[in-house]
Amino acid sequence: MIDYYVESVLIFLGINVILAFSLYVPVSAGLLSLGQGGFMAIGAYVSAVATTRLGWPFLLALALGAATAGLAGVLVAFPALRIRGVYLIILTMGFGEIVRIFFLNFEPTGAASGLGGIPNATSLGLVVVIVLALIVFFLQVERSRIGRALEAVREDELAAEVTGVNLVRVKLAAFSLGAVFAGVGGALYAHHAVFIDAAQFGFFRSAEIFIIVLLGGMGSFWGALAGAVVVTVVPELLRGLQEWRMTLFGSLLVVMMIVRPWGLVGQRRPRLP
Repeated sequence: MIDYYVESVLIFLGINVILAFSLYVPVSAGLLSLGQGGFMAIGAYVSAVATTRLGWPFLLALALGAATAGLAGVLVAFPALRIRGVYLIILTMGFGEIVRIFFLNFEPTGAASGLGGIPNATSLGLVVVIVLALIVFFLQVERSRIGRALEAVREDELAAEVTGVNLVRVKLAAFSLGAVFAGVGGALYAHHAVFIDAAQFGFFRSAEIFIIVLLGGMGSFWGALAGAVVVTVVPELLRGLQEWRMTLFGSLLVVMMIVRPWGLVGQRRPRLP
């Protein structure tokens, strides 16, 4: 029998893995996003309203939250296709803040008071099944034509287009699929925390997801998995140090970026002459 605290940490670990995968997908196509917290919020609120107000079963509500987040991802992806680099980061960051402000003032979902009474429907078994399913999915994609197309787009868009890769289709699919995964993570989070408010899905949530992927290695879904383990487990191991634990954790991240800037699992890129 697993202790409740350990079970809760493992559930949050699984959710962080899913959220890391949600950013890895667009990153694999060269799309950097700081708006995953916004997609997570959409999945969390939509699924929570479906279970608390409409009486839907949790799995159906989870699917609705993920689909709604994916639709939002498609809407954001169209303008995102025209820009890149820091401008794309600013666009996605702005989207995340728009979503946060919307739910902060939207009365049907509790506005600033938040939304409570959410059923505790997220189980460790369900989270493990979803994580394993995503790992199998990424293993299949990595070896497929789609995986090679994503890598080609990330490395050199012009060369990829010349070889016949449809840039718009690949980027649109990667961005919207990442939003779907973020929506799944949000729905699982809401039904484990049983209370949500807009502050839980702000910029710092998106930044945390970005740190997970950066720490693990930007070009590998195994890196996203490793980064999620570090970011979730290390602060818990340092919990006994109380107010010093986040300082020490931040220091570990700085040392990691100096010693191994390509990430825990990422591959070191050769320097161009």
